[in-house]
Amino acid sequence: MTTQTPVADVPEPPHPQTTKPGNGRGLRGHPWLTLLTVALGVTMVALDGTIVAVANPEIQKDLGASLADVQWITNGYLLALAVALITAGKIGDRFGHRQTFLIGVVGFAVASAVIGFGGSVSMVITFRVLQGLFGALLMPAALGLLRASFPAEKLNQAIGIWGAVIGASTAAGPIVGGLLVEHINWESVFFINVPVGALALVMGVFLLKDHRAEKAPRSFDIPGIALLSSAMFCLVWSLIKAPEWGWTDGGTIAFLVVSLACFILFVLWEKKASEPLLPLSMFRSVALSAGTVLMVLMAFGFMGGIFFVTFYLQNVHGMSPVESGMHLLPLTGMMIVSSPLAGALITKVGPRGPLVIAMLFVAVAMFGMSTLEPDTGTFVTSLWFAVLGLGLGPVMVGATEVIVGNAPLEHAGVAGGLQQAGMQVGGSLGTAVLGAMMASRVDTALPEKWSEKQLPPLPEDKAEQLKGAAEVGMAPPAPKGTPEAVAKAITDVIHSSFISGLGLAFVCAGIVAVLAAGVAVFTKSGQNNTGPTVHI
Repeated sequence: MTTQTPVADVPEPPHPQTTKPGNGRGLRGHPWLTLLTVALGVTMVALDGTIVAVANPEIQKDLGASLADVQWITNGYLLALAVALITAGKIGDRFGHRQTFLIGVVGFAVASAVIGFGGSVSMVITFRVLQGLFGALLMPAALGLLRASFPAEKLNQAIGIWGAVIGASTAAGPIVGGLLVEHINWESVFFINVPVGALALVMGVFLLKDHRAEKAPRSFDIPGIALLSSAMFCLVWSLIKAPEWGWTDGGTIAFLVVSLACFILFVLWEKKASEPLLPLSMFRSVALSAGTVLMVLMAFGFMGGIFFVTFYLQNVHGMSPVESGMHLLPLTGMMIVSSPLAGALITKVGPRGPLVIAMLFVAVAMFGMSTLEPDTGTFVTSLWFAVLGLGLGPVMVGATEVIVGNAPLEHAGVAGGLQQAGMQVGGSLGTAVLGAMMASRVDTALPEKWSEKQLPPLPEDKAEQLKGAAEVGMAPPAPKGTPEAVAKAITDVIHSSFISGLGLAFVCAGIVAVLAAGVAVFTKSGQNNTGPTVHI
């Protein structure tokens, strides 16, 4: 260890020193400018998520994609994030969150551009996976920068504003995406990430300051990375493929068994690794563990249930992409409002009460949306969307602070990765499990409702095509010469079968939200906020 030299003589000493945030010269490293910069980068990821949701029906039609293909556009992205997030957080802890954030921004923007030029479902899915990998670098690095830049008394406020910015970009996504899809094409929803990424890169180069703790890791746990990545991949893969293979199929069971074995081996290895990928000592904090489980359950219910909302609005109600985006505004708008308010409230009273109440709001919204019908009016759907947004904002802010705030500073990146991994794994599992439940329900309801309408039997191949259409609520055009009454009966059968599956999915999501409210009882504010440690 070299002798420290006064800052006036050596502007950038090679060893970290403990300072208060914002003590550096100029604008570089200023906490609020850091927040602005990382929020812009994360906005690109949030914007992409909602834009793609609105574009999914058009992608399906234009590329002739099946429901499984459309799910893979989402699941491939989520799977890549889930597999890579914790490792990416460790990379940020090791090499610096600033560098990791900038690489993530560039890679995400480039992958988005390539998707726009792709002309096949396989190309879209492949580069959605790459988007996920670069997003994995970006997301935990952003939280690591916030954790290191803000003192304890300001961290909740910063995360609240960060959540509001994400909510704003989420709100803009359906509108911007709808306008682009309707007036240009679905490819343009990916091209829009390029200018956003370029601006985030420029701001990051000039405004972000490298933050590393004195006890930052110096090596990588390669066996741990391999075991954890394999475990999560096999788990999500088995759940995605189970509807196609069958839940009792040998392939499904094999992947689940391999996943469980890898998780067990990962835990055993982490106990003896000199520099573990995910230090198990972090989970001695009951609050951190509860926050992680809460994030998984929240994402399971929300992302799994909301996956089919765009199909409901566009295919059942016949809305355009722009109209469906407008109808989602109550959801994202309430997230914008509730996130900063939740940050201030949690700072005053702690996370436990607000999180329990917020998850109960989510549960009420989920149960409410389970009652949607093909002719449900705008007022009712907007009401449930608003209640859902009112609950989601505090959960996002509170659970994030509980996880990141209760982790030691030297593991801030890993904690950020854990928070994002919990959300992405939960979302992927929710989409897969609730999607499978919905498909099963539709497959059962469709023949029953078809018989009730006394419609003529269909050949097996036609029946399978009709099931695929019903799973996304899309009534195919009736053959030429079909009587109007028969065509209307077919449409009614398809829509009512879809609604039957949608209702089941939201009931299950509501039950999960109630369980999450119970988990929220064990949360509390971070205990490791001892002040940022940064390079000056």
